[in-house]
Amino acid sequence: MLVFLVFNSSRKIFIAVLLVRFKMLLKDMPNDVRDRIIPVARPLDSVMYECITCGKNYPLTQLLYTCPDDKGLLNVRNNTFDELRQQDPDMLKKIFSLRKSLDDPTIINDQALHGVFRWQELVMPAVGLEDVVYLGEANTPVIAANPFMNEYVGTTFQLKHDGIEPSVSFKDRGMASAVSFLNYLYNNGHLKGFLGICASTGDTSASATLYLSALTHNEGIHSAVLLPKGKVTPAQLSQPLAAGAQVLEVPGVFDDCMDVVQELAANYDVALLNSKNGLRILGQKTFAYETAERFAYDMKDKVIVVPIGNAGNVTSVLSGFLDLYELNMIDTLPKIVGVQSENADPVVTWYETDKFEKVDVTQTGPSTAQAAYIGNPVSFPRVEKLTQEYRSKGGNLHAVRVNEQEIMDNMLLANRNGLTVCTQGGEAIAGLKAAVEKGYVSGTEIAMVDSTSHQIKFAGFQMDYYSDKLRNPSDPGRNYGVIPKKEYVNLPQTVQKDVTAVAQTLGLTK
Repeated sequence: MLVFLVFNSSRKIFIAVLLVRFKMLLKDMPNDVRDRIIPVARPLDSVMYECITCGKNYPLTQLLYTCPDDKGLLNVRNNTFDELRQQDPDMLKKIFSLRKSLDDPTIINDQALHGVFRWQELVMPAVGLEDVVYLGEANTPVIAANPFMNEYVGTTFQLKHDGIEPSVSFKDRGMASAVSFLNYLYNNGHLKGFLGICASTGDTSASATLYLSALTHNEGIHSAVLLPKGKVTPAQLSQPLAAGAQVLEVPGVFDDCMDVVQELAANYDVALLNSKNGLRILGQKTFAYETAERFAYDMKDKVIVVPIGNAGNVTSVLSGFLDLYELNMIDTLPKIVGVQSENADPVVTWYETDKFEKVDVTQTGPSTAQAAYIGNPVSFPRVEKLTQEYRSKGGNLHAVRVNEQEIMDNMLLANRNGLTVCTQGGEAIAGLKAAVEKGYVSGTEIAMVDSTSHQIKFAGFQMDYYSDKLRNPSDPGRNYGVIPKKEYVNLPQTVQKDVTAVAQTLGLTK
């Protein structure tokens, strides 16, 4: 039995959040939302490609990534968005919140409403539950930093652990939306088969091949990835291999792999699964939706910190909060801080100079934040346009650079203080600290830091730090210039099978 005690509109939101603690059958949902818990798939023309430069539209039955006319990047336009604007924002909050409590075995694929398609009307209104590929993504935990870490960075922050996803990285949000739409096209006869392909520094390939592996029992569906040879961790390399994908290693860096797959996408019938594909951005926007929900949709004095990488992440965060603002679900846009390594910092340079130039990362040195080590982010044109719109509505985007020493030190410090982060997470925490020092973020604001992957995938860098292997002038490709600090080094000790010897080593006395 459910009891509603409604005192005012703000209390309605609070009650809706409480309800998600319970598993509920559809018949037990509140009367005013029951008919809307299961989203209705809209016609395919409810979504279209839209060129960000010329504004032309194209149907989503084609596998397009750039405008055939002017080669501008294509976004996915939601033609039902104006209808959503007419709806009560508190009712939308209630629907989106209650969906993740649905646990009804009589409904096919009901668990998909626990993932990115909980926000189906905002993510992809043309796709119904029957076509959703759900592997457990989204609704990731939020961990509050302890007082020491708050004092260290200069403001209160929380960490959204997107490293706890099916492929152990945040990429699963966008891959769930992109692969689900491909599944929809396949099931409805718009595609007879396809090769899903991506360039990757490790996380995108793991995610793409995992989600595609759920479909490869279907005739004509295959997956392939291009990785920069020797620049992907062993754990990341193992993932696409385990998913059965064809893995091609290319000499060079990520940007070289991206050049190849972009040419393939332009000249061959392949499904590109990098964030250049606007379908990827749709699912990644749910990071913004969940963060707003976490703060009860009160985004005043809030800051979101993300590593930039290929710029798909910062694009989706900007876009996601703009969605909520346009729907009156939030009345303030949060501040966004994007972070890059000084060895791959084209977006920071644009932020500082208003000029964008790609960085030849082969000339600047390597980065331990491999997943964000990209000198020519393909989604930058989206970032530039979205930033203008974001600022026009009272929000702001800042970009900061950090060095490799800061990335590693912050990763190790965070992991010693209850926050499981990878090198990209270390980069983000270092970026928040830098943003506070620069005055972009005040000590009274509350930050949400995106931990994009799991520390275990980058454990090799931790061990190399301990063993002083991250500085090697004779090998520029492995010379990160990182000097291990004594207080962070922690190596195993060998001890004999003897109680006295163990006690002495541990400093125990009777």
